[in-house]
Amino acid sequence: MDDQWTSHASVSLGGPGDRVTIVQGSAFVICAADGDVSPSSPEGFFFRDTRFLSRWALQINGQPPEALARAVADPYSATFVARTHPQPGRSDSNLMVERRRYVGRGMREDLVVRNFSEEPAYCAVELVYGADFADLFAVKEARVTGSGERDVSTEDGTLLFRHRNGSHRRSLRISFSHPAVLDGNVARWEVIIASKGTWTLCQQFTCGIDEDEIEPRWLCGQPVARAKPAERMAAWRRSVPVLETDHEGLRAVVARSAEDLGALRIFDPDYPERTVVAAGAPWFMTLFGRDSLLTAWMALLVDPELALGTLQTLARFQGADVKPYNEEEPGRILHEMRFGEASSLSLGGGTIYYGTADATPLFVMLLGELRRWGLAREAVDELLPHADRAIEWIQNFGDRDGDGYVEYQRTSDRGLRNQGWKDSADAVRFADGRLADPPIALAEVQGYTYGAYLARAFFAAEEGDAVRSADLRARAAALKTAFNRDFWVEEKGWLAMGLDRDKKQIDALTSNMGHCLWTGILDADKADAVARKLISPDLFSGWGVRTLGASMTGYNPISYHCGSVWPHDNAIVAAGLMRYGYVREAQRVIMAVLDAAVAQGGRLPELFSGLERMELPLVVSYPTSCSPQAWAAASPLLMLRTLLRLDPWVPRGKVWLHPALPEQIGRLHVGRIPIAGARVSVTVEGDKVAVEGLPDDLELVDAPRHPLTGS
Repeated sequence: MDDQWTSHASVSLGGPGDRVTIVQGSAFVICAADGDVSPSSPEGFFFRDTRFLSRWALQINGQPPEALARAVADPYSATFVARTHPQPGRSDSNLMVERRRYVGRGMREDLVVRNFSEEPAYCAVELVYGADFADLFAVKEARVTGSGERDVSTEDGTLLFRHRNGSHRRSLRISFSHPAVLDGNVARWEVIIASKGTWTLCQQFTCGIDEDEIEPRWLCGQPVARAKPAERMAAWRRSVPVLETDHEGLRAVVARSAEDLGALRIFDPDYPERTVVAAGAPWFMTLFGRDSLLTAWMALLVDPELALGTLQTLARFQGADVKPYNEEEPGRILHEMRFGEASSLSLGGGTIYYGTADATPLFVMLLGELRRWGLAREAVDELLPHADRAIEWIQNFGDRDGDGYVEYQRTSDRGLRNQGWKDSADAVRFADGRLADPPIALAEVQGYTYGAYLARAFFAAEEGDAVRSADLRARAAALKTAFNRDFWVEEKGWLAMGLDRDKKQIDALTSNMGHCLWTGILDADKADAVARKLISPDLFSGWGVRTLGASMTGYNPISYHCGSVWPHDNAIVAAGLMRYGYVREAQRVIMAVLDAAVAQGGRLPELFSGLERMELPLVVSYPTSCSPQAWAAASPLLMLRTLLRLDPWVPRGKVWLHPALPEQIGRLHVGRIPIAGARVSVTVEGDKVAVEGLPDDLELVDAPRHPLTGS
C-alpha cells in the first residue's frame, strides 16, 4: 500500500461543458469535448485504476475536425459530431465526422465520415495514440512520472502498447476493421468516399493484465444493442420504479438518478449475481464501505438487490485480523478497495483499506432495514453472523477506551486522519477553527451505532432470543442517554460535531447533527433547537444545508467539507427532520436540493459550493466533484421516500405510508416500488392517496412511523 489512502490536491476537471465522462463498471473514459484525449490533462481511458490510453487525437486531411456537438445517450456511450475544415475559398465543409464511443472492460469507437458533396471526396484519416499506464491517482493528482519500461509495436495489423514495472505488466491492443498504415503510435488511412457515401472504421481497445487479455464488452462486428452493458441497462430501466408528477424538476432529477445508479453498478465475475455500487465517476469506480452502504439504503425504493449485493460483498471482505498497515481489525467493514497492480478481475483481486469508523455500524443498520423491506429472508439470515462480528468490533475495537463511544485514530501516517464521512484533513474542527486531535468520537457515528444496536435487537426478538434483544436495547438506551448528556452544547443550543481525545466537545456548528435525527438518537426535547439551526442562515444556503456553519472559523463555501453542500448529507438531514415531525423544514431542504439539481442539468454532483443563494443565484460547482456519484445520485430517491413517509416493516406485517408533499407538487405517482417481493404503486393527489399491489398480508398504516421508538 502507498499513500493512496490519504488526501491530495487534485487537478480540476472543469465544468460540464469542458469534458465528457462515460463509465461502465470499473472502466471509464474522460475526454475533451471533441472526443480527443490529451496526456497533459486528467483524461484518458481507465480500467481497474490504471490509465491504459493517455493520448488519442484525430486528424482529417491534416487538421483536427471542427467540433459541432456531443451527446451522452447512455452512461457508457457518447457520440461526438464534427466537420472537416472547409477548403480554401469555401464557407462550408462537405465532410461530417461522427465518433460513436462505447466503454466496458475495454473500449470501442466507430468512426464514421460522411460525404455530402456531389462528387467523390479524398479523405486522409490519422489517429495518434499513447499509453502511459499511469496509476489513477497519479493522473488525478497530476503527478505522473513515467516509471517502468514501455514500448509500442505492431502485431498482425494491430498496435500493441506494453508496460512492465517489476512483475507488474499491462498492455493495450488497438485493432482496426480496415487495414491501417502503422508508424510507431500513429495509424493512417487514405480513402476516396463516394458522393453521398460513408466510410466507417471500428477501433477496438483490448486491455491486457499480466498474461491475460480481457475481452471488451463491445466488440467490432457485433451489434451494439447485444453487448452486456446495453442488455443490463435495458433490464435495469425495465425494473426501476415509474415516476409521474406535475413537478417536472422532480421527474427529471429522479430519472437522472436512476440512470446514474444503473451506470455505477459493478458486477464481480466471481459472484455475478451480486450487484454492488461504485462510489462515483470518474475517480472512485470501486467499492467503498460507507458510500456503498448509504447509497444502497437510499436506493431501497428502486432496488433492494443493491443493498443485498453490497452487504454480501462487504461481508466477504470483513476484517479478520489485526493489521496496522491497512487498519484491518476483526469484524471491521472496509473503507475502500483499490486495484492498482492487482491482476485479478474479481473484487477479490483488490487492495483493501479499512480505516473508517462508520461503515461497520452502517452495515448492521442496512441489514436491519433490508429485513424491514422483506427481501431475501434466507440471504439476510446468512449475514447475521457478520452483523454479530460487526457488533463485536464496535465494542472491542471501535470503543477504544471503554466509554461506550466509537472513536477513530489511524494506526500510521499512511491512513486517513479523519475517518467519518467528512474525511478531509481539516474537516473536524472546533468553532474557533482549531483542528480536533484523535481519538475522535463523531456525533453521527454514535447515531449509527445506536441504530446498529436496535437493528440487531430486532433480529434477536424475531429469533425469540429475549435476553439478547434486551441486552442490545439496553446498550442502545445507555448510549442514547450518555450521548445526549455529553454531546449537547448547552450554551449554544446544538450538538457537538464530536468529542476529541480529551473528551472535549468539538463545538462547531455542522450538518452532522442531522444524521442524529435520522437515526433517532437525539432526545425529543433537543430536536426543535436542532431543526431550527439546520435551516438557519448559518447552515442553510438556499441550495441546501452546509457542512459547516458560515459563522464558524474556517468556513469556506468552496471547500470540500468546511462549508460546501453535499446532496447525500441533505437527503439524510431531510429524512431526520421528517422523522421528528418537522415537515415544512424537511420539505424546504428537499426542494432546495431539487432546485440545485435542476440548475445543474438534472444531475446532482458529489458536492457544490455553499455560497448564499440570495447573494449569488446560481449553483457554483466544486472543481473535482465526482459526477455521477453514487450517494448523490441516490439522494433524490431517499428524498422521494421521505416525502411519501414510506416505512415498510414486513416482519411485523405493516407498511407506514402518510405522504407529505410540498405545495409545489400537486400530483405524484410512483409505480413498481419493490416491497416484500411485490411491486407496489402509490398515487398521491391532494389529500387522496391510492395504493395498489400491496400484498394482502401487509397492513397499510395511514400515519408516519413513530420517530423515536420505531413502534
